[in-house]
Formats: sequence, C-alpha cells, structure tokens
Amino acid sequence: MIGFTRIDPIEALYWSAVINGVVSVPIMGLIMFTAANPNIMCSFIIAVRHRITRWTATIAMGAATLAMLGFMLAP
Repeated sequence: MIGFTRIDPIEALYWSAVINGVVSVPIMGLIMFTAANPNIMCSFIIAVRHRITRWTATIAMGAATLAMLGFMLAP
C-alpha cells in the first residue's frame, strides 16, 4: 500500500526506528520501576543483579538517544 504514496519506504523504516528508540527509554524505565516494586510484583520482584544490568541498558539507551538527538539537531 505504501507503494501508491509518495512516502519513501526506506525513509519510513528509518523514522520508525528513530521513534522506536526514543519511545523505548521511558518504557524501559517504567518497566524497571514496576519490576522492582513489591507492591505490584509481590514476591516476583527482580533480583539486584538484574536491576543493575537492566538499569545499565536503560541508561545506555538514554545516552544513545541523547547523542542521536544531539547529532540530528547540531548545525
């Protein structure tokens, strides 16, 4: 269906990946807060070693997003 529009499919894939990367950071943070909350997860809270690795991944994604936005907005 996209072939009948003036939208470039490769550019659409690129921008969907950019949006996915930007939106994933707050979602990862919310998942981490939920997974570590005993009021929500009861006895199924995430282990400390998993918290460290998952927060590291969330921070790395946030840093990558900020770097990407910085490069895109730089003159």
